[in-house]
Amino acid sequence: MIETINLHKSYGNTQILTACDLQLPEGQVIALIGPNGAGKSTLLSLLSRVLGERTGDIYLDGKELRQWTGKELAQKLAYLQQSNQYGVHLTVKELVAFGRYPYNRGRQTEQDAQIIASAIRKVGLEAYQERSIHALSGGQLQRVYLAMVLAQETDYILLDEPLNNLDLKHATQLMNHLTELVQAEKKTVIIVLHDINYAARYASYIVAMKNGQVLQAGTTAEVIQESVLSELYELPIKLVQVEDSYFCYPFT
Repeated sequence: MIETINLHKSYGNTQILTACDLQLPEGQVIALIGPNGAGKSTLLSLLSRVLGERTGDIYLDGKELRQWTGKELAQKLAYLQQSNQYGVHLTVKELVAFGRYPYNRGRQTEQDAQIIASAIRKVGLEAYQERSIHALSGGQLQRVYLAMVLAQETDYILLDEPLNNLDLKHATQLMNHLTELVQAEKKTVIIVLHDINYAARYASYIVAMKNGQVLQAGTTAEVIQESVLSELYELPIKLVQVEDSYFCYPFT
């Protein structure tokens, strides 16, 4: 479980997160939703320790995040940020292989090769594995980064807007695959989503954030409510039930 206690983050005089208290359950897809500037990406960066300076505490499986060594944390938690840039010329396979570095320090084994191949297969890029990453479309490159995270084989996977640049088919495939990982391998996925319909459909726990604070956190049924979403986005939102989930209709 990940727990935050009185978590604050500021840049100069600008407060980004204020008094953030959360208990994020294990073995679920957890969506962070909210308007731009709500603090979602900052929270994810703090949870991954990409951002280190903060006040308050973060506990990962009962141990304060500051106490984890870099190697321990890399084998426990994988993080895919919004923007990734690699200037060097790498093939798809070479980039995905970076996910194994916390285990092999660059000395790849046959087991590593199998894990890398499996991760590439899971994102549907087997035919592109020898292609330069600079020859890929934005959506294809996003899937390569996801494969790198999958190859890291961690209990916790943190994803910051991974659906960016993905078309409807590949976005849906990605969310289905993340759900399968949670169900089959008991992983915990924490994902920043701007599309609240994907959150409503795939997440079992949702954190709604606004102005650097947690407006509401709970099960999908507790958060995907017209009153909560309308307050969150300052826009009248209607819910329409489709089979066993709800579609959020924001148009007035």
